[in-house]
Amino acid sequence: MNRLAVGLLSLFFLSAAGADLLASDYPLAMRLDDQVYLFPCVTRPTSLRLHSRQTLHQQAAWLIATPIPFGPNETATDADLEQRAPPPWAPDSTHWLGSDELGRDVLARLIHGARVSLFIALVTVLIAVGVGLIIGASAGYFGGVIDLVLSRVIEVMTTFPTVFFLIALLSVLRTQSLWPLVLVLGLTRWPDVARLARAETLRLKTLDFVLAARAMGASAPRIVGRHIIPNALGPVIVAATFAVGSTLLLETALSFLGLGVAPPTASWGELLTEAHRTLISPGAWWLAVFPGLALAVVVLCVNRVGESLQHSLTRR
Repeated sequence: MNRLAVGLLSLFFLSAAGADLLASDYPLAMRLDDQVYLFPCVTRPTSLRLHSRQTLHQQAAWLIATPIPFGPNETATDADLEQRAPPPWAPDSTHWLGSDELGRDVLARLIHGARVSLFIALVTVLIAVGVGLIIGASAGYFGGVIDLVLSRVIEVMTTFPTVFFLIALLSVLRTQSLWPLVLVLGLTRWPDVARLARAETLRLKTLDFVLAARAMGASAPRIVGRHIIPNALGPVIVAATFAVGSTLLLETALSFLGLGVAPPTASWGELLTEAHRTLISPGAWWLAVFPGLALAVVVLCVNRVGESLQHSLTRR
């Protein structure tokens, strides 16, 4: 089961990392106007931006298309109006998982949406871990007034309901860009990490190796950075693993409320939000099922990996 979870997570992360190589309206390689283009799906040269996928296929001397020859934001033309939103099993359909009401390929948007959603989750957790480790380790090591002040800050942050706090902050910022969303998520999810880091620091600072470093004249920042934080990473990594899954769900909820990544940028939250508008009419169930399954599988696999890490640390 653990190997299956790791394997599925690896598949999702590799697909997200190579999204442009898997699904793009530009080919992997081509020859056009006596010029050879290598990986234009990644580089997206300016000389090709006036060409559509159809014209590239018609005018190129040869080309090697991506496995899914559609871009995440490529819409159907007026001539293909009748092909919009076909189900996955539709005859003569070139869309493996169907398309939406604008003719955008669901699988292409699902792969590119994985890159955005997983990027948000991972960077958010990294920011939260970094801030939480510094604050928690400082509070636990120095004690006294510093511990009192930082502990009160942690308690105040934990009293705010996360979703309502994020809604308030994002409403004030009035932006749906990727980096502001990541920073807001990361700077509001550190208190749990800080509490774990503080508890571990209180235990570690009484051990012999910390006392020896202090007796040898090591400065407090050096002791915290070289001895306390590396040895406090065990429970923090477990908490961070679980936080990846919860951040994915949180990004989905914010997208549903209109506070996530701005469309047409594809993320799993945005895909589910768009699917909600068309789920009843015209009944395009595949728009919600496939992104929902991907989100559920990743969250379950991440939680499974977190449980395994927790059990291994408990046995030690």
